[in-house]
This record gives sequence, C-alpha cells and structure tokens, in this order.
Amino acid sequence: DKGEKMLKTWYSFLLCWLSLRLEANPGLKVRITQNGLDYGRRIGMELLKQAVLKETFPSWSGQESFSVVKVNYVISRLRINAVDFPKTSASFIPGTGISLSVAHASATISADWRMNAWLLKDQGGITLSISGLFIAVIFRVSKDSTGHLSMLLHNCQLSINSVKVKLNGGSSWIYSFLSGFLEEPIRTKLDKNLCLNIKYKIQMMDAQLRKHKVLNQIDAFAQIDYSLVSSPAVFKSHINLDLKGTVYPVGYHTDPPFVPAPFALPNEGDSMLYLGVSSYFLKSASLAYYRAGALNITISKELATTFNLNTTLFKDFVPEIAPSYLTACPVLLKLMATSPPAVSLNADRCILQITGCVEVLAVLPNSTTQYIFAGNLTASTRANLTITKQKLIISLLLKRLQFSLLHSTLGFSEMSLVENFLSYALWSAVIPVINDKLGKGFPLLNLAHTTLTGPVIKTNQGHLVISTDVHYK
Repeated sequence: DKGEKMLKTWYSFLLCWLSLRLEANPGLKVRITQNGLDYGRRIGMELLKQAVLKETFPSWSGQESFSVVKVNYVISRLRINAVDFPKTSASFIPGTGISLSVAHASATISADWRMNAWLLKDQGGITLSISGLFIAVIFRVSKDSTGHLSMLLHNCQLSINSVKVKLNGGSSWIYSFLSGFLEEPIRTKLDKNLCLNIKYKIQMMDAQLRKHKVLNQIDAFAQIDYSLVSSPAVFKSHINLDLKGTVYPVGYHTDPPFVPAPFALPNEGDSMLYLGVSSYFLKSASLAYYRAGALNITISKELATTFNLNTTLFKDFVPEIAPSYLTACPVLLKLMATSPPAVSLNADRCILQITGCVEVLAVLPNSTTQYIFAGNLTASTRANLTITKQKLIISLLLKRLQFSLLHSTLGFSEMSLVENFLSYALWSAVIPVINDKLGKGFPLLNLAHTTLTGPVIKTNQGHLVISTDVHYK
C-alpha cells in the first residue's frame, strides 16, 4: 500500500545517507609511522618513569599462619625508589591498534611494615626488589560517536621472574618469618593488580581524549573541525587518522556546498609524521573567511600614509588626475570580496585568485573624502607555504591583476595605467595587510609540548603533503 511504499522510500534514503556518511572523505589526513611510534615509545617510557616515581599506593594488609599462630600484617607508605625499563618495543597491530611490551624491567620499592601476632607486636621497614618483569599490552583504537579518538585495553599479559623482600628493624627471627611469607602474597598482588591498574590508566587516557576539543578556534572569524570521519586504519607499518578538516565561520556550522575529493598519502616511512592537507580544507577556509566578512579590507588614511599611497603617486601612474589634485592627498582603498577566493593546488604550486570590487577615494585637506573611481578586479596570487609551530602559514605574492572600470569622476585615457597603480597599491599595501592576517596560521595539529622538526611541504594536484619529525619538550 501507499504507507508501505513511503516506508521503503525512507528506508532507502536512510541507507544512502548512511553510506555517504560512512564513505566521507577527509579534509585532513594524519599518518604516524613506525619511526613516530618508536619516538613516542621512548618519550612515553621516560614520562612513565617520572610518573611511577611520584605514584602513591594504598596500604594493604594480610594474614599468614605460622604453626598454630596467626600473624596479621600491614604494609603501608609504599613508594617506588627506582625503576628500569631496559628493553621496550612498540608495534602496530593491523586492524586493532598498538602493541607495547616491556621486558626485563626491574623496580625497587620501600615501605613500612607492622605485624601483630597474639602477644607479639613489631614493626620496621621493608625493601622490595622486583626483577625480570615482563608486560605486553595491546591498545585498541577506534572512533567514538562524537568523532573523538578512543583507546581501550584489548589485552594485557604479565609475568614476574623474581620478588625479593628484605626487612629492616624489628626482631631478627621475625625477619625470616615475614620475608618468606610476604614474597608470595606480593607476587600474587602484583599479578592481580598490575593489569587492572594499566586498564584503569588507559580508561583515564580515553576519558581525556573524549574531553579533547574537536572544534578548535583559529581566530575571531573561523573554527576548524578535527573530528574523525572514520575509525583509525591500522597497518603493519603505520596508522592513518582521517579528520574532517572543515573550516567554519564562528557560530555558523553549515557544511560547504562541496565535498572533499579522495587523496592518498605517499607510501613512505622515513619521517615520523605525514600530514595530508586537501584543497577542500583550504577552500572551506576561503569560504569561511568570506562568509565571516574577513576578506573586506579598507586601507585607511593612517595606512595610506604609512604605505605612501597619495595622489602624487597616483599622478605618476595616471597623469590625467594632476589638475584635480594640486596638493598631495592620501588615497583610500576599500576592497570587498564578491566571492570566496578560488584555491588551486597543482604540482609545486598553490594559486589563490581573489575576485572583488574596489573603491578609490582621496582624503582632502579638510578631512572629507572625495570619490575618484570604482571597479571590479581579479587578482591572481601565488601562495608560499611554510610550517611554524604546528601551523600552516600562507603568504601571498601578487602575480597578475585584471581591472574593469565601473564608475569614475575622471576620464582615463588608458586603463592599463590605472591597473598599474592598483597593482602597486595591492603589492605595497593590501597584500601586506592580508599576509599579516594569514600570518596567524591555520593549526594542523594540537600536540601539547611538541614541535615539528624539519617539516617539508610538497604540493601535489589537489593536496599538500607535509613530512616531518617531532620533538617533545
């Protein structure tokens, strides 16, 4: 019937929508290679050592029997004095996540002990030496429903070769009694609790990842969405993270009327990190800043004076205006983008084409403004790309200008002369103002205490590839 057909139609629409969402292409790609994982492992082990030495542990108690006598004991104020991880390794587990193993680890732990047995009470200090510790952990990585990276414990294996207990203080006969009886309970407690403690720590890390902002503010005009569009793809040599990479105007989170095209990172592994930046990312940024009105620029009287834009200079380009301005007057420019700048990424080149309208006015000695002319212009610029502090910095260089006159209070015999003046005005005043805004950069990553070292940018058809190492400080 009609209702059943309608239901089938909506069901088909839902399936199509889901398939499109599942197959969404990213605007940004991040690849961590084995070199990057090894560096992370080394830094992680050093941070783990520091954290372990500051760790506090709860007291624990137990009861052991010696013949017919029951001995109750309490171990308190546990603190790790030394720890060593002589052999560690990390690897990618295809389709799952990351494996981390620690072999031949050792630790020295000190604590206080207190015992109570019938009519006997005693206390002292204890030194615990653990050696031959082996731990193998597998983390499963995935994407949660909000696009955050999720990390959970997939597997944990543990073995301890030796646990030695040395007691200090108290009566000598109690040393041998307690030393012999404490080693096994301590080994059992470590076997039981170490993996549980690792699981808890990973859950805490996962909770922190969920708090990490996927929508980051760039400046007063725009925000960027770093949410994952799919679960991380784990291979034997690397892990790929596909990020949405859409730039929005602040407070206006409607997707652009275009979608990312598929692109691939190179099959290389020499660098620790590879970042892929699609033209979609740059185009969405162009659209966001256009919608936010950030591309409308006015060269004020103060800026005109700074850049020496005045009617005397104008006369050098267009002699016809000489009779109208006998005294040098500052020249104001009002530029307004009429469409988002067009971004084009080709082999070794990034081109930005700006289309807009311009009004040119003179500031008379009595501080009033006088309209001179207005027209449409198209400026073709070449973008130089650099990386600074995890940000993509874009600097524009004017290559070509086309201008068509709309209105004028003066008669111009040769429009090419007017174009020459505007080219000079854009080159000397407008482009520097734009570059000053662009100098704040577009954040590509948000890694705390980390800098990118030796980044290299390669421009390809439709996307950029940034290969870099990282340094933790």
